[in-house]
Formats: sequence, C-alpha cells, structure tokens
Amino acid sequence: MYKKIYDTLIFKYPFLFLIVATIFVSYLSYNAKDVQIDASAETLLLEDDEDLKFFRESFKKYENSNFLIVTFSPKKNLLDDETLNTIKNISNDFEKVENIAKVDSILTVPLLQSPIRPISDLVAGVDSLSTKEFDKSLVENEFLNSPLYKNALVSADFKTTALILHLKDDKKYFEFIEKRENLLKKQDVQALTKEDIEELERNNLEFKEYRETSRVKDSKNIEDIRNIIKNYEGDAKIFLGGVSMIANDAVHFVKNDLLIYGISLIFIFIFVLYYIFRSFRWVFIVLFICFISILSTSGILGIFSWEVTVISSNFVALQLIITMSMVVHLVERYKELYFKYKNASQYKLTINTVLSKLIPSFFAIITTVVGFSSLVLSNIEPVINLGLMMSVGILVSLVLTFIYFPIFLILIGKRAEVEKKENIRSFIPKLPNIIINRGKIIITLAILTTIFSIVGSSKIFVENSFINYFKSNTEIYKGMKVIDENLGGTTPLDVIIKFKEDKNIVKIEENSDFDDFENEFISKNDDKQYWFSQDKMELITKIHDYLDNIPEVGKVQSLATLLKIGKTLNDNKDLDGITLALIYNQLPEDYKKLILSPFVNIEANEARRNELIKKINRDLEDIITNKDTTFRLTNLMILYNNMLQSLFESQISTAGASIFVLGIMFLILFRNIKMVLIALVTNLIPISLVFGIMGWLKIPLDIMTITIAAIALGIAVDDTIHFMHRFDFEYKQSHGNYK
Repeated sequence: MYKKIYDTLIFKYPFLFLIVATIFVSYLSYNAKDVQIDASAETLLLEDDEDLKFFRESFKKYENSNFLIVTFSPKKNLLDDETLNTIKNISNDFEKVENIAKVDSILTVPLLQSPIRPISDLVAGVDSLSTKEFDKSLVENEFLNSPLYKNALVSADFKTTALILHLKDDKKYFEFIEKRENLLKKQDVQALTKEDIEELERNNLEFKEYRETSRVKDSKNIEDIRNIIKNYEGDAKIFLGGVSMIANDAVHFVKNDLLIYGISLIFIFIFVLYYIFRSFRWVFIVLFICFISILSTSGILGIFSWEVTVISSNFVALQLIITMSMVVHLVERYKELYFKYKNASQYKLTINTVLSKLIPSFFAIITTVVGFSSLVLSNIEPVINLGLMMSVGILVSLVLTFIYFPIFLILIGKRAEVEKKENIRSFIPKLPNIIINRGKIIITLAILTTIFSIVGSSKIFVENSFINYFKSNTEIYKGMKVIDENLGGTTPLDVIIKFKEDKNIVKIEENSDFDDFENEFISKNDDKQYWFSQDKMELITKIHDYLDNIPEVGKVQSLATLLKIGKTLNDNKDLDGITLALIYNQLPEDYKKLILSPFVNIEANEARRNELIKKINRDLEDIITNKDTTFRLTNLMILYNNMLQSLFESQISTAGASIFVLGIMFLILFRNIKMVLIALVTNLIPISLVFGIMGWLKIPLDIMTITIAAIALGIAVDDTIHFMHRFDFEYKQSHGNYK
C-alpha cells in the first residue's frame, strides 16, 4: 500500500510535490512570527490550586503590592551625607519611572528608637531621616538592631541597604483573573451557557492581549530603571532584583537560548554529519529537514497561540535531536543498500530505503509521543504545552521527513558515495561476539545496574533552587545572592493565622443615661482596637520566635516585630492591648501601612508573618493548641512547592500507564510477547539508570529536570524499535540463524 502511494504521487510527480510541500511549509513558517514567549511566574503555578486562590485573596487583603528591590552598596558609610544625598537623588529618579508608585529606603522609614521615646511621643508623630536631623550613631544602632530593619533594610555589616520600588497596582490584571475564576467555578457546578463560553474565550483573549501590552511596558520600565542605575554605578555597587525583573530577563534569556542554542547545534551537527557521511549533500538534506520541521512546528504554535515558556523552550533542541535521528536512520539505510546493491537504480534504492524505515519510524515516533503525552496529565500549563508541542513537533518531523527525503533523492539522482573509514565504527562488529560470548556477564551487569538504579532513584528529591537556574554572571543571580545573603532572603513564605470572633465581649444593656457617653466612646475608639487582645499577641510572638530560631529561615517579620519594638519603647515592659489599640488608631496612615498593615487584617480577624522555612506545619500544630485558632501557609514557596509536587506525582502516576501503552505498541509491532518484554526491559533500564545517577549525585528534580523521564523514554524507544525491527527482519531472512 505504502509503495503504491509513493509510486502514484511522490515518485511520479516529485517536483510538483516539492513545490506543494514547500508552499505548505512556507505558510506554517510565516506564522512562526506569532510565537509568543511567556516567562511570568504564573506559568509555573497550578491554576486549579486552592493555595493559589488563597494566596490571591490574602494578596488583596493585606494591601500587598508588587515591588522591585535595588540593593545599594556605597563606597562610603550608609549614613554619610553624600551617600544619603545619592539615595535621595536615585529615589527621585526612580519615582519618575511610569510604573513606580513610590520608593522606600533608609531615608523614608520611620525611626522609632533614635532615641528611644515614650509611646505617647510615638503616637504624637514619627519622623524619618528625610524629615528631621538625627544622631546618626543612634540611627545606625536602630537599623542594625531593630527587629523591623535588621537583615531586611540593611545588611548586618551596614554596607548594603535596600531601596524598595513599589509598583503601581495592576487592578485590571486581577479583574481578568477574577472573571476567569468565577466562570471556571461556575463550570465546576454546572455546564456553561453559550454566552458564558464566549465570555470566557473573550476574557482569555483580552487577558493575553493586555498581558502582552503590560509585558512591553514592564520591559520598558525595567530598561529605564537600569539606565538610572548606570548613572550611579560610580558611587555604589547596585543590583536590581524582583519578580518583574526576573520575568523580563527570563523572556530575553529564552529568546537568546533559542537563537544561540539553535545556532550552536547547527554548527555541531554540520561537523558531526560531515565527519560521518563525508558529503555536504547529506549534511544539507539532514539539516534542511530539521530546519523546516522546527519552523513548521513554530508556525503551528503561532497559529494556536501556544506560548513558549522557560520549560517548553526546550522543544527546539529536543525536536532537532529526534528529527536528526530519524533522518540519519534513513541516510544510513540508503548508504547500506547503495553499497550492497551498487547496480540498483536510484528509484529502487530510495523506495526500499523509505519502506524499510517507514514502519519502525512511525512506531518510534508514536511511542515517543506517548512518552511526551504523559506531561499532558500535569496541571501546569507550560508543561502541558511542552507535551503537546513535542507530540505535534515530532509528528510534523515524521511527515516532512518521509516527504522531503525521497523527493530530494529522486531529484538529485544517484551519486557516488564515500566508503566509511574503518576506524569510525570499528568497535561495532565486535559487539555481537561480546554479547554472544559474555552473556552471563552482561546479565549480571544489568542486574547490578538495576539495583544501583533502584537505590539511587530512592534518593531522588524535589527542589526549587531558583537562583541556580541562572549563571553567576547574570544580574538576576547577583541581585538574588545579595538579597539572600544580606537582606533576609528572596523566596517568601507567609503564615496566616485566623482567629475566630471573640464571643466574650460583655454587652451593656441599653440605658438612655449612657447614650451620649457611648456615642462619644465609639467615635473615638473603633471596634478594631479590641482585636489586640493579650492572648493573640502572646501566640503571635511565640510563633514568631519559633520561626526566628530555625537556622534555615531568613528574615521573619510579623506583628511581633512591633511588639518587640514597643517593649523597648515602653521601659522594657510588654505592650498591653490598650496601648496597641492606641498605636493603631493614632499612627499615621503611611507608617501604619509599613509597620502594621502588612501583618494584620482586623476585618478578617487575621495576622501574618513572612519567613523562609519548610516543615513548619507539624510544629505549628503543636504550638497552636486553641481550637478557635487556625493557620495556613501561603505565598510563592508554597505555590512553587505544589507545582513541583504535582510534576513529581504526575511522573510517578503516568509511568505505569506509559509502560502499558508502550507494551501495546510493541505487541502490535512485533506480535511476540518475548520481543515485547525484551523491548520494555531495554527501555526501563536506561531510564531507571538516569534517575539512579541523579539520585546518587544528588541532582534534584525541579522544573528543568522533571521532564527527563519523557525525554529519556522518547530517545530509548526510538533506538529500541529500530534495532528490534531490523533484528526481526534479519532473523527471518536467516531462517532463525542469528549467528
């Protein structure tokens, strides 16, 4: 059947088919310009994650805003007049950038202990370095020892400080998110109406367009900030950090990686292919098919608006490798037939080459698709897209390879081939003898390898060390390193404590004689002040101290931070609820947002502290014994950990299904149970060995290595099928005499 198709179409009208195929490829390639790159943090989150929804709710509730951090290490003392003037000037320049709402620094934060003053003075008014002259020795002591500022605003050696660039709230972004979440919630309960589906599609489309516009603006803002930093690099060592900057730079890294990695691979492939085949004709054919396969796949991504992310950007290299492997199999088969049947016509050589490799190549590609399709079962959009991209990409490679390869051979005609040098593969003829004569040793080694792999695989762990994804000479790495080592850390983890409503408030019976007094009392004292009860403050302080004593934790900040400062201001006496309520009511709004609002939400009866820690759930359950008080962890550490666990679990849960499907594929191809078992074992050993080596070398599974199973399975299956298909063919040809 396949021969008839080739004879009727491709071999009869090779030039016409070349034109038609090239027009189709050109159309797809043209759409490659629409490929979008998304390196935002959202691409690494589980969209249906309950923790993500909780995080977004708390993000709004605690008046959080996105921000960038500029680390500033001056040549002179941080409190030197020249340094302070530089900080003032650079802050003013930053505030002129379109997307920056305000800048906080050592100039603007309230000074509460320079000198230590009574609480009544604090309530009357709080100053900063920008509003009043201070004794700088007292200021330095406060920055270095205040629970609010030490190891957060300034480093322990007082050589580095942070400038916090608060970005303007992007309310429209959250409106898109909220609208989508509401529609998806509705979909979980009932079928969406036609209008709902159209609204969801419209919302997603508008959100993509808005996000792309915002990305361009963010990129411009980052560029403006960096230009400002350049103007002050003579006065200090300055680095920029923050999620927005990382996302912006990651997009450029992905683009550069696609370009540089692609070009590097081309040059490497040219060298290797020419070394193997000694003919630029074969080099051109192989690279051309690889090139149009990548372009065509990119065009499909553009047409269907599949976004390339940090994870899925690997598809170019993976598709190149798989496509090249397929074309090289064809070239090798053609050359083998050429030297075996030197008088055969180009048509016979070509048709036999194509037909002998079509079935094994088809099954190799389909089984590779099965391997990558396991990624589709993940809950993370970019991982799903990588699975889809690779599945579509290698199917495109299969089709284009078996169209263009025979067309090129027919149009070019039969040419003299260069004999391979003996030293290129001189070891290959020795392998059968080793296998036949050393079978027991090989089986023993296979068993030992399996044991080695199983033990090593048990040592595999999941980790998300984001800083290690970047080279040490990049600004992302340098900035994150300074923040990690000197300013409290980069990966936030929040603990939200929820208190139930206090039911022990005594209600005064209505009495007209007390009405005027009651009204006056209410006007001066909001109900919010009653939130600051002694038992709540004690619990918050207890949890704060627990977290602060864990070595792995960076900077811990909470309402207890204010309590510790207040104790110093209150003659070393703990603040009571009345004093805290007084501070809450009288503290200026700007300072309230800086000192208190990030850690308490009275309307929701909650308190929060930021920290970097793992394994605290169990300990907090022991600490929080009151059944009326609950806690929950949130922020980026939790969200990324959920993402990694989802990836890890999807690898485990889909492994059995993938092996089962592969077994079915092998059974259809070989129709022999023994051959199926051999094929499965030969695929499982190298994959388990990869995991074993990772475990023994303590290489973690993360967002960059989690796809290793799909990749290893795809490559191993390809080689297995080609080998066993050829073995089966030769075995039948020799009537069972494998020797």
